[in-house]
Amino acid sequence: MPKPATANYGMTISITSKDNGMKGKFPINRFERIDTPFYYYDTALLRKTLEAIKAEAVKHKNFVVHYAVKANANAKILNIIRESGLGADCVSGGEIQAAIKAGFPSNSIVYAGVGKSDWEIELGLEKNIFCFNVERTAELQVINELARQKMKVARVAFRINPDIGAHTHANITTGLAENKFGIAMQDMEQAINTAQQLTNVSFVGLHFHIGSQITDMGDFIALCNRINELQDKLEQHHINVEHINVGGGLGIDYQHPNRVPIPDFKDYFNTYAKHLKLRDGQQVHFELGRAVVGQCGSLITKVLYVKQGTAKKFAIVDAGMTDLIRPALYHAYHKIENISSNSAPEPYDVVGPICESSDVFAKQTELNQCERGDLLAIRSAGAYGEIMASQYNCRRLPTGYTSEEMI
Repeated sequence: MPKPATANYGMTISITSKDNGMKGKFPINRFERIDTPFYYYDTALLRKTLEAIKAEAVKHKNFVVHYAVKANANAKILNIIRESGLGADCVSGGEIQAAIKAGFPSNSIVYAGVGKSDWEIELGLEKNIFCFNVERTAELQVINELARQKMKVARVAFRINPDIGAHTHANITTGLAENKFGIAMQDMEQAINTAQQLTNVSFVGLHFHIGSQITDMGDFIALCNRINELQDKLEQHHINVEHINVGGGLGIDYQHPNRVPIPDFKDYFNTYAKHLKLRDGQQVHFELGRAVVGQCGSLITKVLYVKQGTAKKFAIVDAGMTDLIRPALYHAYHKIENISSNSAPEPYDVVGPICESSDVFAKQTELNQCERGDLLAIRSAGAYGEIMASQYNCRRLPTGYTSEEMI
């Protein structure tokens, strides 16, 4: 059970539940006992999301799904995802350690990342992970040398930059030629030839990832078409590829987390099944992150003060950009709900306590009338929320609680 709250950054604020202890799916009578801000994870929704993924992926016998740990590495969340049978996609040595600690089989772990340090590569070799997604030939040479020292052979896939723009925020595109990720298409064959000449690496696949929060299936169709072109080119040179890793990137509905809590995985997987021209025996790997955990998480924060400005009203809360940086970093939208109030809605700027003008969660958003002590739920925060938290202004990190702990 969550521990009783004794203080909240030096003060205690009591709230009165106006809905018999529940507001929607939020057990606010339980929330009263926890220091805010904190993350609340609806594990029932997470399990339903995982079931939906498996139900659709299993229809395609050659589809393999990995969870992108960078979206959320909360140990309780990782354990549930591991229990579902998904593999792990990691972008750092720390994520490999978190995945191993959570019980993910090492042969289900893929390791990507622009800058892999020696200790991270050595960790992957020691754990015999499934594959290293290599971003450049210089990195390939390092992996080969470190594998030679350990008398191992490292499985590698080359991350190819397909020069495809996704319909998403500019800061989360990864597949354009101007982005820092991957090997240029024109250098693909040379990289593969280099790998085939080295003794301590084994070329097993190609890796792609064009961005995040993608909801237009046309972007994934464009990726399929580019992969088909590249495979045709490789076949002309008698180069066969065992594994095609298409990355992740499937988005969630930030506007309607209640109405659309689970992404359309059927359409997503069917898009690849229809448009990707696979060769006999090829496996397709997916690296879903946000689509798995995004909707199950909410940041719960308390209203400290309501300020009437000259032209607008502010709800000043105890959460800040240190707890959820996406709005400040990307101008990202998160639906906000006052889960303590049934009063008529009014427009508020919801702002935090950080000494930065960008510490704003929403401007002129409609909320049920706010009072000091009300609890707000910032929705769709299960991905890139808790994992990106910082201690700027010497603030403490937010804690994550699951709905199972609230029983």
